[in-house]
Amino acid sequence: MDLNNEVERRLREALELDELYVKSEGDHFQVIAVSGIFADMSRVKRQQAINGPLMDLIAQNAIHALSIKTFTPEQWARERKFIMPS
Repeated sequence: MDLNNEVERRLREALELDELYVKSEGDHFQVIAVSGIFADMSRVKRQQAINGPLMDLIAQNAIHALSIKTFTPEQWARERKFIMPS
């Protein structure tokens, strides 16, 4: 199983995402998620929204470390130039 694809599939099924980027090195994952659903969520709620669909992978240690960045489309329009390599 390709874990990057599995992480992406689970997040896309669970959440209405405009954009999603998943990168990994071994069992360390980085997720960047963009969606309007994050507009009214606190930072903790945003983290929980991403963690939820991945809990069993985290519990099994398939994912050892997870870095999460969440943005609304408006935030992403401002921030992407600082985060994404050109």
